[in-house]
Amino acid sequence: MAENKNNDGVFRGTEGHLADIVERNIKALLARRKQEDLSRNLSERISDNVTKFTGSMLFVVIHLCMFGLWIVWNLGWLGLPPFDESFVVLAMFASVEAIFLSTFVLISQNRMNIQADKRADLDLQVSLLAEHEITRLVTLVTAIAKKMDIDEAHDPEINELARDVQPEKVMDTMEHHQENVEKEKAKNS
Repeated sequence: MAENKNNDGVFRGTEGHLADIVERNIKALLARRKQEDLSRNLSERISDNVTKFTGSMLFVVIHLCMFGLWIVWNLGWLGLPPFDESFVVLAMFASVEAIFLSTFVLISQNRMNIQADKRADLDLQVSLLAEHEITRLVTLVTAIAKKMDIDEAHDPEINELARDVQPEKVMDTMEHHQENVEKEKAKNS
């Protein structure tokens, strides 16, 4: 399908529009993100802004200049009297800064993990709903195929496809396989 860019900056298919449901979902997701952003408390906003700044090149440049000047000054290369000849104050400053910055980053990461968990839960629920709907469609189409005496309706695999997936059994099976893989790794180490 060929794509083109419309005047509103949105890539659209040859039909010239996205499905209405896609546009509605995009708007709903953007509104939800904006709502979550606005609902952050003061400490979360501060933490996010500090984390955003410390992850920028400006932060790196400021620190290169500041630490570089500190070192050059205290090596006596500028002809000014040193104030930290052993660089103990610089090391303490850097250590305290690292403690605070790591705390801000952890606060932001914790909030982002909570959001990621919510999205993963939503994704799982949507997937389970889709699986349930598909299972029902398989059952319905199989009944129609049997009524029309179509041979594929008697395929033994259809019966398995027509059963709802039980997520807890899938998780148990995945955990069991993971344990086996880890045991095998431990044996080979």
